[in-house]
Amino acid sequence: MIKTIYFMFFICMFAVAMVACKGKSNDDFKNVSADEFEGFIGNEQIQIVDVRTVAEYSEGHIPGSLNINVLDESFSANADELLNPEQTIAVYCKSGRRSRNAAKILVKKGFKVYNLDKGFDNWKELGKEIEQ
Repeated sequence: MIKTIYFMFFICMFAVAMVACKGKSNDDFKNVSADEFEGFIGNEQIQIVDVRTVAEYSEGHIPGSLNINVLDESFSANADELLNPEQTIAVYCKSGRRSRNAAKILVKKGFKVYNLDKGFDNWKELGKEIEQ
C-alpha cells in the first residue's frame, strides 16, 4: 500500500514537472518564411520593425521599415513611443535571433507579432526588395 502511494506521488510529481518544463511552445509570436513575411508587409496595417543596429539598417533594409535597435537599453520605451499597439508588428534582424528576442518583449507588451525566420540575410538571398 505504501509503495502504491509513493508510486502515485512520483507519477503526479513527474507529470507536474513535465508540464512546468514544457512552457509555451510558440512564444506567442509566429516565425514566418520570407515569402509569408513579404505577404504580411504588403498590408498597410502592419508595422515593419528592423531591430538591428543603425549601422546595419543604413547598409540596407526592407522598404517601409522602422529601425528600433533591440540591443539599445531603451528598446522597450522606444517601442512604446513609436509603435501602435492596435496594429500587428512584423520584426526582423540579420539572422532571426535578435528579432525573436524583440518579439518576446513586444508580445509581453500586448502586441501581435510575426518574426522573419532566418532574418534579413535570407531575405536578400531570395532576392526580395531592399532599400538603402
